[in-house]
Amino acid sequence: MTPNSTNCIPNQLNFGSLKGRKVIANFSGGRITSDAGIVLMAELDKKLKITARFAECFRDHRNSSYVDYPVHQLLAQRVYGIILGYEDVNDHDKLREDPALAIALGKLNFIEPNQRTLAGKSTINRLEYCPETIINQESSRYHKIEHDPKEIEKAFVEIFLNSYKKPPKQIILDMDVTDDQVHGNQEGAFFNPYYKGVCYAPLYIFCGHHLLVAKLRSSNVDPAGGALEELQRVIGLIREKWQDTHIIIRGDSAYSREDIMIWCEEKIGVDYVLAMATNSQLKLRASDVIEKAKIDYQQRLEPVTKLIETLFSPDE
Repeated sequence: MTPNSTNCIPNQLNFGSLKGRKVIANFSGGRITSDAGIVLMAELDKKLKITARFAECFRDHRNSSYVDYPVHQLLAQRVYGIILGYEDVNDHDKLREDPALAIALGKLNFIEPNQRTLAGKSTINRLEYCPETIINQESSRYHKIEHDPKEIEKAFVEIFLNSYKKPPKQIILDMDVTDDQVHGNQEGAFFNPYYKGVCYAPLYIFCGHHLLVAKLRSSNVDPAGGALEELQRVIGLIREKWQDTHIIIRGDSAYSREDIMIWCEEKIGVDYVLAMATNSQLKLRASDVIEKAKIDYQQRLEPVTKLIETLFSPDE
């Protein structure tokens, strides 16, 4: 808005007067963005060095004299785009002109007119797409950025370990599976009756808010498929730095498998809490335990309830 404007400016709207001042709208606001929050996220990333650590998991076979976008910048741009809600690679043909994203990536010459400083979809796609027919990426003309899956998996755990100043006394590893819905004929996608749709069924292992494992799987596999192998790998990495930390493995009934429980029982300092699928016989045999748990819960809840009643009136 431009108050007290008296000149006739093309391409503007006049909304009349307000308390003696003219209210107009024009289109000379310059370059604007709705993604300014990414600047703060980028500062956090620089402090924690998350994308820098992931960049170490890639090998760049490109000729450095022709490289405009180093691997770290490409990876950071892709990750920042996902944080902003732009999951598709082709979104970066528009995002490459976003001034906030340019600032987040340290590219400050975006102020110059018609200057594109960020990578487009075709360049970023090199991070993710490599046909199985490409045996040697170093000699390939189009697919010269190579990722190391094992190093990426290891990086998740190392970032988690480095977030602690000293080893904790106890951690809880949560195993879970969810649906990743697809809309097309993607390879390995199947209809899953539990999730009522065509999807993948990735395996996740969390410790609090930290993601330690994200393993993409077809949805026609056993929900516990690969869980034991991932637990062995993750706990092996944890034990390299934290020998005395008590580890509790937690999961629903999908992970109540004999091989997982046997392995946990054989490991020192590893316990598990795995749910059992509900059935009438189990309820019958555990009726005494269930009733005892209910009574114990009520006894623990009673003093809390009395305290709340003394602080608030019933209508509150």
